[in-house]
Amino acid sequence: MPIRIGTGEHGGTFYTQGLALKSVLERAPRIPAVEIVESPLGMSIENAIRLDAGEIDFAFISAPWVAAARKGQPPFTRPIDLRVAAPMNLGPNFFIARADSGLRKVSDLRGKRVAVGAQSGGMAPHAEAVFLALGIGAGDLERVYVDFAAGAEMLAAGEVDAQFQCPIPNRVMNELSERVHLRVLTYDPAHLDAALKSMPHDRCITMRKGSFRGVDEDVLQLGVLNLLVTHARTDADTVQNVVRAIVSARSELVRLDPLFAGLGELLEMLKVRNRASLEFDGVELHAGAVRAYTETGC
Repeated sequence: MPIRIGTGEHGGTFYTQGLALKSVLERAPRIPAVEIVESPLGMSIENAIRLDAGEIDFAFISAPWVAAARKGQPPFTRPIDLRVAAPMNLGPNFFIARADSGLRKVSDLRGKRVAVGAQSGGMAPHAEAVFLALGIGAGDLERVYVDFAAGAEMLAAGEVDAQFQCPIPNRVMNELSERVHLRVLTYDPAHLDAALKSMPHDRCITMRKGSFRGVDEDVLQLGVLNLLVTHARTDADTVQNVVRAIVSARSELVRLDPLFAGLGELLEMLKVRNRASLEFDGVELHAGAVRAYTETGC
């Protein structure tokens, strides 16, 4: 039976990372075939529910939703016994607008029409947490619930004023930046601090100059930690084999998908901080992952 990995919408960041992961896992010892399972609507949230139902064996999930699922906090109706297998990437979630729009800061979004992601996914609640931290209420702007590709098309056509985008590099963002002159919206320092306090699992991250066309200087943004997660009941040997393969192939994963560029640093944190970098808010490493990290010296 293949190992089933829940990802995201076709062509999205979780999906492309999943394809890279499939490539290295299927060439690793003691691992059978790997099946990539799309999540066209729910992404992190849907993946957690699918893990609980036994429909998939591993999944890409953002850290805030791992914690929410573990505690049974909304949108989850009861606790899900998730366990962390491995870090995948740390990347910015950020707002973009057309360069000719006049919008420069996230606080400028009042009164605007903003594509915030699919309503059943994890991005829309993340955007809502940012709005709450900045004092932007329910009636202060219009939320448009569409996936990344549709949101990009709407921004290009002028049908929305801004879009909440997922970590880069991603195909949708790259293609959009080549078609339309864009601007990444920035935070006032106090607003960035407020957003980080409201989302304790996010981290401050620098979006580097030249990340895509329109990023003309380094910009501080909210960084989300994305994880490969499994269920507590998943066989420990299976988890150990998967995590061992990820550690061994970390350089190849970067070559296959630039989203893995920081994987080496995230794994190095395990040596410095032991399990603390991946265990948080009641979420633990899977026993098979602990064995793999001990075996590989992480």
